[in-house]
Amino acid sequence: MNQEFYDAVEANPVIAAVKSDAGLQAAVEMEEIQVIFVLYGDVCTIPEILERIKAAGKKAMVHIDLIAGLSAKEISVEFIARQTRADGIITTKPALVRRAKELGIFAVLRFFVIDSLALKNIENLEMQCGTSRPDFIEVLPGVMPKVLGRIAKVSRIPMIAGGLITEKEDVIAALSVGAIAVSSTNQDVWKL
Repeated sequence: MNQEFYDAVEANPVIAAVKSDAGLQAAVEMEEIQVIFVLYGDVCTIPEILERIKAAGKKAMVHIDLIAGLSAKEISVEFIARQTRADGIITTKPALVRRAKELGIFAVLRFFVIDSLALKNIENLEMQCGTSRPDFIEVLPGVMPKVLGRIAKVSRIPMIAGGLITEKEDVIAALSVGAIAVSSTNQDVWKL
């Protein structure tokens, strides 16, 4: 894992997740924000969105599943790696994580913990990944400290808590049970 990226997350464990141009503008203007998760855009606008982030000196991760015009195929990862300045991708698809790792970019594997089966999938992730291990896992919703703590105990992959994080207490709870960072679209959380 690229130490510079990990250090940026560790220096400020609040990651700005942006889903609009207004959110992007606010995130790039905030000095304390070091990492931005891009949750919007399309195949035509994503290079420009990422250029704005990189011009501000920040790390950029693209949620590839949410970019209009990109498919859930490995060629989409190649597009992001070769045609943009993204540091990496976020996805729910292990095959896209594998391709990102082959291309030498970061990969965040996102999990929605909605039941015990989803939790078991995370717990078995180390065995399933092999060489296509993501750099981070993102667990949603991130407001379940008991579940986050359980995941942190069984996974050696750094965990980011995301989804429904709206208050300082949510951030503190997630970090105190083992998350290395939280991601949020809530701009008040970015200022913590």
